[in-house]
Amino acid sequence: MKPTIRRIAVNTGGGDAPGLNAVIRAVVLSGLRRGWQVVGIRKGYLGLLDEAEDGLIALDESTVRGITHLGGTILGTSNRGNPFELPDDEGRPVDRGPQVAESFHRHGLDALVAIGGDGSLTIANRFYREFGLPVIGVPKTIDNDLEATEATFGFDTAVATATDAIDKLHPTAQSHERVMVVELMGRYAGWIALHAGVAGTADVVLIPEIPFDLESVCDKIRRREANGQHFSIVVVAEGAVPEGGEHVFQTYGHGQKRLGGMAEKVAEEIRRRTGKETRHLVLGHLQRGGQPTARDRLLSLRFGAAAVRLAEAGEFGKMVALSAGGIRAVSLDEATRRVRTVPLDSDLLQTARDLGTCLGD
Repeated sequence: MKPTIRRIAVNTGGGDAPGLNAVIRAVVLSGLRRGWQVVGIRKGYLGLLDEAEDGLIALDESTVRGITHLGGTILGTSNRGNPFELPDDEGRPVDRGPQVAESFHRHGLDALVAIGGDGSLTIANRFYREFGLPVIGVPKTIDNDLEATEATFGFDTAVATATDAIDKLHPTAQSHERVMVVELMGRYAGWIALHAGVAGTADVVLIPEIPFDLESVCDKIRRREANGQHFSIVVVAEGAVPEGGEHVFQTYGHGQKRLGGMAEKVAEEIRRRTGKETRHLVLGHLQRGGQPTARDRLLSLRFGAAAVRLAEAGEFGKMVALSAGGIRAVSLDEATRRVRTVPLDSDLLQTARDLGTCLGD
C-alpha cells in the first residue's frame, strides 16, 4: 500500500558536486506536482538539530527557479557532519542520531531524499535501519565510485574540468620542455584520472588500481626525449601507489588526514632520475566546481524525479541508480557495500595501452 505523504525533505551531504542543485530542483518540482510540501535541510543533517538556526527551509517553484545550471548546493553541505559522531566542545564524538530522528518526526516529515556519496548514503542507511526513517538515496560523487550505479552525477563535469586543465598544460610543458605532473581527485578509484588522462592525451596515467613502477614512468619520458619530444604530461590519481609503497596523506586541522601529495613525490623522483625540469600541480577542488555539463544536468534531473517516484511508491531504504541507460532502484545496503574501481580488463585501459599511454606497470 502506498504511504500517505504530505511533506518531504531533501538534503545534501559530503563534498559538493556539480548537479546537486539540479537534483534539488527535480525533487521539489516533482513533489509539488503531487501536492506535497517540500523542505530543504541545511548542511546535511545538521539542520535537524535543535540548535541549528533556520535549519529547515521551504522549497517551492521560485526557490529552485534557475538553479539547474549552478554548481554547489543551495542547501549547503558538510563532510564532517556525521550525526552519529558529531564532536562536542572538547572534540569528542557524540551520537546525535536519536536527536536527528526525533527532530525528523517532530517536523512532520514523511520522507527524506538524501543526496550523497558512500559516506552520506551509509549514514542515510543507518537512519533507515536503526530508526525506520523513510529514506531514498541519490548517488552523488565526482569520483564515480559507487558500485551499484553505472554513473554518478558530478563525474562527467569533473572529467571535463580535468581534461581542460590537461589541455592547458600541454603548450606550457612543450614551450619550456618540462615534465608536468598533475594530481587529480578520485580517492581510491582511478575513474577521473583515467578518463581525463586518456581524453587529454597524457603520456603517463597512474591510477590506484595499478601500482606503478617509477622506472617504467621514467623510461617512457626518456623514450619521448630520444624521439625529440622534450616534454611529457603525467596524470596521477590522488590514491595512486607505487609498487610496494603506500598512499600519501596530508594532515589537516584536528589531525584529519586526506589523500594527497603523490604528484609531488612522483615529480621529484622524475626530476632526480631523468634530470628533466619537472613541475607538479594539484587540481584539487576545481574539479568540484563550475557549471554541470549537460550530461550531469540530465542525470541529476532524472535521479531527482525518480527518487520522488520511489517515495510515492513507498520504496524506502533504496537508492536510484543508472543501469543499462535506465533508472532502477537498489537497496542502500547494496549501494554502500564496496567501492567501485576501474576493472583491469576495461576497454578504456586497453585503449590507453593501444595508444601507448604508460600506466606505470
